[in-house]
Amino acid sequence: MDYLKHKGSMGHYHHQGYSSTPGPEVCLMIEMGQLLAFLLGLVFEATSVFGIPSCSADGQLALYRFCNLTQVPQVPNTTINLLLSFNYISVVNATSFPLLKKLRLLELGTQKTPLTIEREAFRNLPNLTILDIGYTHIQFLHIDAFQGLTNLIELRLFSCDFSDSILKNGYFRNLSSLAKLDLSKNYIQSLPFHPSFADLRSLKSIDLSLNKISLVCERDLEFLQGKSFSLFKLASNNLYRGFSVNWEECMNPFKNMFLEILDVSDNGWTVDIIRDFGRAISGTKIFSLLLDNHIMGAGFGFHNIKEPDQDTFAALGMNSVITMDISHGFIFCLNFHLFETLKELKVLNISHNKINKIAKEAFYGLDSLQILNLSYNLLGELYNSDFYGLHKVAYIDLQRNHIGVIQEKTFKHLKNLKTLDLRDNAIKTVDFLPNLNMSLLSGNKLVSFQSIRIIAEFLDLAQNRLENLNDLYSLLQIPGLKFLILNQNRFSFCSRQYGPSESHALEELYLSENMLQLIWQVGSCWDVFKRLSHLKVLFLNNNYLDFLPPGVFSDLTALQILSLHGNRLTSLSSGVLPENLRVLLLSHNQLLSPDPTIFASLNFLDITHNKYICECETRNFILWLNQTNVTMFGSPEDVYCTYPDSFSGVSLYSISTEGCDEEKALQLIKLSLFIFFTTTLTLFLTAVIMFTKFRGYCFSFWHKTVLRLAFKYHPQGEEDQHKYDAYLCFSNKDFEWVQNALLNHLDSRYNAENRFNLCFEERDFLPGEDHISNIQDAVWSSRKTICIVTRHFLKDGWCIEAFNFAQSRYFSDLKDVLIMVVAGSLSQYQLMKYPPIRVFVKRQPYLRWPEDLQDIDWFLNKLSQCILTKTEKKKKSNNIPLQTIATIS
Repeated sequence: MDYLKHKGSMGHYHHQGYSSTPGPEVCLMIEMGQLLAFLLGLVFEATSVFGIPSCSADGQLALYRFCNLTQVPQVPNTTINLLLSFNYISVVNATSFPLLKKLRLLELGTQKTPLTIEREAFRNLPNLTILDIGYTHIQFLHIDAFQGLTNLIELRLFSCDFSDSILKNGYFRNLSSLAKLDLSKNYIQSLPFHPSFADLRSLKSIDLSLNKISLVCERDLEFLQGKSFSLFKLASNNLYRGFSVNWEECMNPFKNMFLEILDVSDNGWTVDIIRDFGRAISGTKIFSLLLDNHIMGAGFGFHNIKEPDQDTFAALGMNSVITMDISHGFIFCLNFHLFETLKELKVLNISHNKINKIAKEAFYGLDSLQILNLSYNLLGELYNSDFYGLHKVAYIDLQRNHIGVIQEKTFKHLKNLKTLDLRDNAIKTVDFLPNLNMSLLSGNKLVSFQSIRIIAEFLDLAQNRLENLNDLYSLLQIPGLKFLILNQNRFSFCSRQYGPSESHALEELYLSENMLQLIWQVGSCWDVFKRLSHLKVLFLNNNYLDFLPPGVFSDLTALQILSLHGNRLTSLSSGVLPENLRVLLLSHNQLLSPDPTIFASLNFLDITHNKYICECETRNFILWLNQTNVTMFGSPEDVYCTYPDSFSGVSLYSISTEGCDEEKALQLIKLSLFIFFTTTLTLFLTAVIMFTKFRGYCFSFWHKTVLRLAFKYHPQGEEDQHKYDAYLCFSNKDFEWVQNALLNHLDSRYNAENRFNLCFEERDFLPGEDHISNIQDAVWSSRKTICIVTRHFLKDGWCIEAFNFAQSRYFSDLKDVLIMVVAGSLSQYQLMKYPPIRVFVKRQPYLRWPEDLQDIDWFLNKLSQCILTKTEKKKKSNNIPLQTIATIS
């Protein structure tokens, strides 16, 4: 561990635009984008916004934002984009810019000081196509300021504090290429367009939103007649509000114009204003009409504002409107034949109103409608008749309502319906579901997905209440299913009724934020991904997984993207990942020391925020990290050690493994020593165990060997001094046991092979002699006295007296002449109750008869040695007379 070393640390403006109603393809892109957006971010990671440092130029781009400039800097004549916003430039004149023939974009907006633009200020920029002066207070603008910009396509003058004069005077004359003019967020009150606008043949877009324009009539836009506009924006002006408009005098403001998008939204228009405006502009070709942020409709619980009726949009039928947006209002009821005249309408957005009721035949007349957006309303029930008349509708958006009940045939008569969006409602059953390309049902209350006969390519059932993984088996039976989203459900058990998938077309499966661990840990449904040979994307993140079942991905031969993010995996076994896998997301798991060979086939890998152990065992993984061609997600600091504490938080990319070879050799030495000592200890323990188990046989073998090779009897001369080798003192009640246990094995008169001449009462005491005298003679005539202490011995007075005599001889001769053998279950405490025995026990050790029969031979040998041993005690260092000690009883 100490050999791993830390090498050191690693080291435009937002502007209001047009947003149309999304189609089915856009919805699919949004859904997939939310799941895979972080993959695209890899391309731009670790780079600055433009790739060059601020306040510098690289030949084509000159970036001078926030540089405290007071004048235009000198830049190379090859510059294409010049960004000068957020500075203190106060004057721009004909000499401010060097000759920059290649300049295409000039950003001069958001100056922190009022700006003066003098005559022909941009004449040295002959090929400029985009000029941005937005969000700057223009203190003075010369009428000839823009002269010479014959190639200018887009001019941004939003929020520059302009008044009507910017249109009234000829500021934009001779701008023959001007296509887009942004004058939003100014103080323009009327539209007295200068005659020079008639010459702007390329003009396609005018943005006049967020001004103070209250009235626009035919005479105001006289010089724009005959033009075609991709966008004409008059939003957020309080247009036609607060006064009565004489439409006979005002007439059609857009006479002889063609408008792709006319944006008059957020002007607070009522039913009457919309009706009168529609009649006034009748006949003008308008493809897209934006009327959102209106005040039509009573709303919920109010009745003082009119609901749109059959006449409200009737005149717009003459305008060939293709797209109409009446979202963000208070419409409560879609009335009878509300859109009857809009025969050419293809996209209708009624979202963000208060719609609670759809009258019968409300959509009558919409013969060409393809996209209907009813999201963010108050619909609670849908009936079979609600969408009659929508013969060509392909996409219906009903998300974020309160729909809980849908009649079975509500959508089944819509033969061209391809996409149905019912997200975030309260739907509990899906028996109404027709055959569709795309069904979006996330955020509802589905508790099961019954086996219904449908065909679908894209099915979103995320954020429901599905618990039984059997529902997934059922869904995988749907023919033609390619995309299935089941994120944030409650899959936690598997009571299977179906076999493995029959959906061989499935390409993407999302099972994030469920509880698959609870299912797999009991061994259930390990074959859930069987037969999915076309699956390319699989998300299993946040499922509490701490293991992957063996072979769970074995059939996923086409899998390219696998997410296991946010689980509890500590390791991955070899061969668990499919061979064709290219992207693996493993962040926020508990990986300790991964095997790098598992990741060899990958192109992209995310292993950030795991719990890596930084020891030499991780050496191969650390080396692989610094050498691999696999593209890693996240920063190096996000791949860090958690153990040991000394390396906690240190990036694996900054760890050195140079010392691990030394440690490897040290580990081999340690291993060898470990094996040696383990073997030795094992042999020793084996020997101890064998000896303990068979110690009797071992002793017998040893004893016989010693007798044959080295044993000799004690010298003969010693036997002349004592009549007996030992006096055996015991209770008469123990005679039979003593005879079997001792006499038969020690006394020579019991067996000629025995070596000792023993004395004991029953045989050797003289009949008729005083018993005390017999005891004294036996003690003094024997080399040793052996007292067999049993319970009977302790109760026998003669035995105690004999013990006293033998102890007295000890004090007289200063020799170990007394041997005490304790037999039976006598405790130390019981022995200490008798004074003579207590004195002996305190002074020297005693023998105890063995409990294990195999120890008897050893004990008899030990006792024999004690009889033969001649041990004299040294005299005490004090002056106490020996005879005094000898008289102690």
